[in-house]
Amino acid sequence: MALTDKTILITGGTGSFGQACLKVLLEHYDVRAIRIFSRDELKQSELQARYAGEPRLRFFIGDIRDRERLVRATHGVDLILHAAAMKQVPVAEYNPFEAVQTNVIGAENVVAAAIENGVPHTLALSTDKAVNPVNLYGATKLCAEKIVTQGNAYAADSPVRFASVRYGNVVGSRGSVIPLFVRQAETGELTITDERMTRFWITLPQAVEFVLSRVPMMEGGEVYVPKIPSMRILDVADAIAPDATRRITGIRPGEKLHEVLLTEDEARHALELDDSYVIFPEFPSWRVEPFTGGAAVPEGFRYSSDANDRWLNADELRSMLPTVAVTTP
Repeated sequence: MALTDKTILITGGTGSFGQACLKVLLEHYDVRAIRIFSRDELKQSELQARYAGEPRLRFFIGDIRDRERLVRATHGVDLILHAAAMKQVPVAEYNPFEAVQTNVIGAENVVAAAIENGVPHTLALSTDKAVNPVNLYGATKLCAEKIVTQGNAYAADSPVRFASVRYGNVVGSRGSVIPLFVRQAETGELTITDERMTRFWITLPQAVEFVLSRVPMMEGGEVYVPKIPSMRILDVADAIAPDATRRITGIRPGEKLHEVLLTEDEARHALELDDSYVIFPEFPSWRVEPFTGGAAVPEGFRYSSDANDRWLNADELRSMLPTVAVTTP
C-alpha cells in the first residue's frame, strides 16, 4: 500500500516513535491526514503548537484500553501504526494488571477497531523482549504479537490485514541505558549490571524508516525483523564516559545477558532479505499471497545480540548520538 493520499492513525502518537514518525510522514509523504492518538494531553498540546497551521494533523485524546474510542478514532483510516505500550520493565513487573490492560487488551482493541472499520493495514511495533520472554513486559508483547497475527483470521474474508515489526533497543530512547549513563557520567561513576551484556541497537530514524518500508510489503501475519548491529555494554560505557569508574551491580530481575530477535524455531518459517528477516505465520487460515524474493533461513539459525556479525564500537555509537551530550576521550 502506497501512503499517498492515505489517512494514518498512530497510537501512542506522542511517544518517541510517534513523534519521529509524524515528522517523517509530514516531510516526505503526501498523506491526506495523520491522526495522533494518545492519552497525554500535555504532549498533544505541545505537538499542536509545534505544527500549528498543519492542515493534515488531527489529535485524539484516548486510551487503547477504550475500544469505543478506538473505533471512533479509526473510522475512515487506511493505516494504523500501533506504537502505544507500557514498556518500562520494572514498572510492568510492579504493575502487572496495568501492563496486561495496555499491552494485551489494548492490542486486542486495536485489532477489533480495525476490523469493525475495515482498516486495510495495521502494523504493530514489537520488541526483542517478546522473544523467549523472562519479564512481564516481554510476555505481554509476545501476547500482542500473537493477537495481531491472528487478527488476520478474524478478518480473513475482508481486505483487512495485520503484521508486526520486531526490533531492538532504540539508541537514546527514554528509559534506556544511554540517558542513564549520560546522567551518571556527571557523578564520575557508571553502574553496570553485568560486563558480559550485549544488546541490539537501532536509531529512531532507522526504526521509523524500517516500519514505513514494511507497509507496502505486508500480506498479513508476518513479523518483520531488521538486521541491526549489536553492542557490548562496556563499549556503551566507553562511548558515554570513558574516564568514569564502573560499579557492577548484578543482573536485575527480568533482565537477560543477551537479546534474541529470531529463534531457531521461528527460523523454520522465515526468509532472509537484504535488510531484514521475515517470520511468517505457521498456520494461516487466511489467504496469504506468495512472498517473492528472499532466501530460506538456515536450519537452526538464531539471531541473537551476542552472535551477531555486525558490531558497533564506541566511536560509531558516539556518531549516532548528535543530540546527546557525551564525554569524548
